[in-house]
Amino acid sequence: MSEWRWTESMIEERFVEAADVMKRLPDVCVPGHFNTWPRMLYEFSDLVSQEPPRITRVRPNAAAISRMEETLDWLKWLEPIDRKVVWLRASGERWKTVCWKVGLHRAAAHEHWLYALCVIAWRLNGHHLPKGLSKRRFIERTIAASA
Repeated sequence: MSEWRWTESMIEERFVEAADVMKRLPDVCVPGHFNTWPRMLYEFSDLVSQEPPRITRVRPNAAAISRMEETLDWLKWLEPIDRKVVWLRASGERWKTVCWKVGLHRAAAHEHWLYALCVIAWRLNGHHLPKGLSKRRFIERTIAASA
């Protein structure tokens, strides 16, 4: 009987789902503030230059929100730069944008991303992080263990 184990791809899917759930949560409204202006009636010429209205997506269910909260707790195991790279990639940012925002080259940003996924998988599988291993060695060891 084989034991179920977390892999890097499973971790990545959970972060993508968490970012999607965050986007679908309702906007935060400050209690006590409201608008007293009447609704405007637009003519066609007014609508031409306007942006289309924001489409509201289906709100996430309670299970998805719970998974999102659990996934966000995993970020505390990471260094700040690794957190930022993982979250930007989960949010759908392109590598070029990620590199620009964190100030790393493409290869270094990818290594931080892969290392972060490996750290989370390693912790979720009940292991302690080994001391004295470089990021590359740790990534190789984790991928070999999950294969």
